Amino acid sequence: MKKLIPLLAIIAALMLAGCSQKKISGPAPGSQSEMAGEAAKGTEEKDLAGAKEESLKETELAKLEKAEPDRPEMAETEKLSDIFFDFDSYELREDAKPVLGQLSKELSRNGEALLIEGHADERGTNEYNLALGDRRAASVKKHLAGLGVAAGSLETVSYGEEKPMCNDQTEDCWAKNRRAHFVFQRAK
Repeated sequence: MKKLIPLLAIIAALMLAGCSQKKISGPAPGSQSEMAGEAAKGTEEKDLAGAKEESLKETELAKLEKAEPDRPEMAETEKLSDIFFDFDSYELREDAKPVLGQLSKELSRNGEALLIEGHADERGTNEYNLALGDRRAASVKKHLAGLGVAAGSLETVSYGEEKPMCNDQTEDCWAKNRRAHFVFQRAK
């Protein structure tokens, strides 16, 4: 067997040298290697097509998630952000009031309903954080109603600590989790 390997190498080298004008593009037609290569190429093409299709679906889904139904895109300056709360508090901070003012204008202009999500950081029991998230959402609802938004178009839900925006155990991270988040809904 050891003598056969060098002999095969010499034969292969002679064949290659004798066929220098021909391009060698792969295994001989009809060989098992060619069939395996074609199958792999077909699989790669299917995988690539599937990946492109999946990427398109993800892009379309992301666009749909960003844009609210039957609602024109808001200008960059009009996009509303979450509002944040101090530790163990459901009182609105001063920096939240301009955001809520803009939100009330948007709601009155479009006549939409709004879901107000109350969130808390991970410190405290689940029950306490759910109650705190509920009080935060209710505080926002009360303020928006005071600005003229119909209370019937405002709905609240508390997620407590269950949907954190940040998972690090730092004060900066906990501050990001103490928030109210807004989700526009179709008017009922």
